[in-house]
Amino acid sequence: MTKIDVPIMAEVSAQGHQPEYLFWVGCAGAFDKRYQKVTRAFAQILNAAKVDYAVLGTEETCTGDPAKRAGNEMLFQMQAMQVIETLNGYGVKKVICTCPHCFNIIKNEYPELGGDYEVIHYSAFINQLVDSGQILVNQEGLKNKRITYHDPCYLGRGNGIYEAPRKVINQFNIDYREMKRARSFSLCCGAGGAQMFKEAEKGQKEVYEERTADVMATGANIVATACPFCMTMLSDGIKFANREAEVINMDIAELIAQNLME
Repeated sequence: MTKIDVPIMAEVSAQGHQPEYLFWVGCAGAFDKRYQKVTRAFAQILNAAKVDYAVLGTEETCTGDPAKRAGNEMLFQMQAMQVIETLNGYGVKKVICTCPHCFNIIKNEYPELGGDYEVIHYSAFINQLVDSGQILVNQEGLKNKRITYHDPCYLGRGNGIYEAPRKVINQFNIDYREMKRARSFSLCCGAGGAQMFKEAEKGQKEVYEERTADVMATGANIVATACPFCMTMLSDGIKFANREAEVINMDIAELIAQNLME
């Protein structure tokens, strides 16, 4: 595995430097083995574009989103205040998030607690890097691939971000297939609202089964995602359907990182 140098906020701050961006890794990006690959891919993109950024490393803690969605307001505020104290202590102004849940809560619910930052989802940031020419992508790198994209709830309906991920994907010469339920009509992967952390309730089928059927209906051989929860649920759905030989789930950062040009 190729080593990727990632600046740590405490270290660069001790050298008297204030990075322009804080890359908020998130719990999944730090601890989930599959999503760690996405974290590495995005860090590779940031380094290739020579972005002035840093991560908190061991100082990063949970944003409090799962507690908030599960109804534990007190725990949420305790966790949020801890994060805000850390960010304000470093004078952070701009935050890039790979997780839509982290993005949503830092952007929309931290300001009233004293955490007022410019919060950017990585799909929009990657799109900016491509448009500005800071990174060059091999547009033929995914030639002859059929790709569909799943809209994360907290990114799409929650914050109205639909175009940026699609623009990133369509940098490539591909056969793009839109699902019938897409954009504001997209179906949840089944893990939103803290559902990731509880047992399934009684019903006819899992939500991820229903959403995976939408993926299969497009005939795509790659389903692109932009959320760790969505990646987990759709990967489970593909396994459940025994279609792993035909369809793979990749994050948009992986699509770009694997096709970067010097």
